[in-house]
Amino acid sequence: MVPRVARGPTPYWRLPLGGAALLLLLISVAAAQEPSGAACSQNTNKTCEECLKNVSCLWCNTDKACLDYPVKNVLPPASLCKLSSARWGVCWVNFEALIITMSVVGGAFLLGIAVCCCCCCRRKRSRKPDRSEEKAIREREERRIRQEERRAEMKTRHDEIRKKYGLFKEENPYARFENN
Repeated sequence: MVPRVARGPTPYWRLPLGGAALLLLLISVAAAQEPSGAACSQNTNKTCEECLKNVSCLWCNTDKACLDYPVKNVLPPASLCKLSSARWGVCWVNFEALIITMSVVGGAFLLGIAVCCCCCCRRKRSRKPDRSEEKAIREREERRIRQEERRAEMKTRHDEIRKKYGLFKEENPYARFENN
């Protein structure tokens, strides 16, 4: 038996997910490559651009030193170089600004997702009843009306039988005892 395959346009969420996976793959391949050229310490007292040509190097702006990036730590320790003067990748962004920017962007992203989820839930809840709900409500009302009609029919039939056999209910069955 052949499994069914979904046809049609690719869902919107798959496109960014695939793009993110491709970006991570490219970054990991670039990080795994051997650094071209000599050790980072040879670029000390040169320019930041010269140092950062090698992706495994870190430029410290305070003492104009080119250092090997401490890969065991996510951020370089303060003993190596202060975050405000550390540069990696590009010379115009320091780690301090990068952390603040990424925090703000990440927070805004999470807030946006939360607002979208709340709006979608609220819109779904406040929406008018759909066709199936309207059909169910209409059927329920029709059943109620038929039930009332049947009850009225049964009551008239029972009243006719009671009248025929003289068992008709009196308005006040205790009235005949009060006169005596």
